[in-house]
Amino acid sequence: MSAETPALPDPYVPGSGTGDFTVGHYDLQLEVKLAANRLSGRARLEGTVLQALKRVELDLHALTVGKVSARSGRDPVKVTKTALRDGRLIIELGSRLEAGADLSLEITYSGVPRMLHGMWGEIGWEELEDGVLVAGQPNGAQTWFPCVDHPSVKSTYSIAISTDAGYLPVCNGLPTGHRRRSSREEWTWELRDPAPSYLITVQIGRYQLVAVPEHDDGPEPPADTPPVFLAASTALLKRAQDALGLQARMMDCFSRHYGPYPFDRYTAVVTDDELEIPLEAASLSIFGSNHLDGSWASERLVAHELAHQWFGNALTLRQWKDIWLHEGFACYSEWLWSEESGQASLRTQARRAWRGLFVKPRDIMVADPGPELMFDDRIYKRGALTLYALRSALGGEEFAGLIRSWVAEHRHGTVDTDLFLTHADLHARTAGHPEGFATEVMAPWLFESELPPFPGPEAS
Repeated sequence: MSAETPALPDPYVPGSGTGDFTVGHYDLQLEVKLAANRLSGRARLEGTVLQALKRVELDLHALTVGKVSARSGRDPVKVTKTALRDGRLIIELGSRLEAGADLSLEITYSGVPRMLHGMWGEIGWEELEDGVLVAGQPNGAQTWFPCVDHPSVKSTYSIAISTDAGYLPVCNGLPTGHRRRSSREEWTWELRDPAPSYLITVQIGRYQLVAVPEHDDGPEPPADTPPVFLAASTALLKRAQDALGLQARMMDCFSRHYGPYPFDRYTAVVTDDELEIPLEAASLSIFGSNHLDGSWASERLVAHELAHQWFGNALTLRQWKDIWLHEGFACYSEWLWSEESGQASLRTQARRAWRGLFVKPRDIMVADPGPELMFDDRIYKRGALTLYALRSALGGEEFAGLIRSWVAEHRHGTVDTDLFLTHADLHARTAGHPEGFATEVMAPWLFESELPPFPGPEAS
């Protein structure tokens, strides 16, 4: 199976996604009334039929559907019936479409969005004290627009959102327009690089959007460094600028190690509310007011979320069992930034993580932890130690070349563990190591529950 083939159904989120239809582009026109937390939308999905069908199933949670129309190429396709059942929008077509056919769906919908409740807590569209936050991972996109809600389906997006005057809706990608209409304001955003639906977001607040200046110390930034922006309320803006000012240097650090930043720009949003954890989305991250304290604990989270732009957002897992390819790389990036910024060496951070794992239960397999444990901290730390073990075996320069080529070859694609092992083995073989060398190094960390010895000559 190709790494670009939709990996559905996914046993971790069996009720989400479809293997019959894929979406290349979403055009969303949204109107939000904040006082009532009411959403009205029109979604156009431009997609392709993957298997012959007369019925299309999309993900949509707790919203009411109005009109649905369909076209294939220039020809209208009759919609005979629609139904909402168990978080699925079922669209019955009047004629059969063959695999490979274009299919465009236009759907109007409305209602008060409700969060999804599951084993990972509440996800999706959330009403804040004064605004809106969307936390989509792993399948919360369906709480605010009809979609194929699975990471193996990557699409581009155009979003027009109208809301109360004085509020700024921050979405993915680039802002492309703004207009005022009496007590309403409309903003348009465009994400030109493909991303899965769970990484698409709307953050609404009384935000100011300002550019983060380039740093003037340390190594010369890469020539293609993208603009970095910050969205925060007037009350928090100065604190946010102080706390998140290191993002430009982090961007330069990760660009040198991983290759160019993969989107047109990067935006950090700071809510007035406190958040238990920061959130990632394609081309932006979301932090709570509690993440502005200037501590290393908060700084490492800023680095972690930025690293997800490469690992998670540009290179996205095919199935949720491969979550270590997101979180292990992001955790390793925290250690990389720690060394770059003079906090503590990469080796010191790795040893601290290993010692922490040493006293924890050893009952998890990193490469397939099961849905209940897919966000367990041991996945993050053991995933990062998997990379550290490979770096120790190859050497820093060889490892950095392997990761840069991994990112370059699969930028804006979907990946899995087998694909990474194959890539690493090929790279190591080219460098003179025996066949299967990289897999041999990483396998105990990924496929065995027992904790391997600490990597390197001073192993414990």
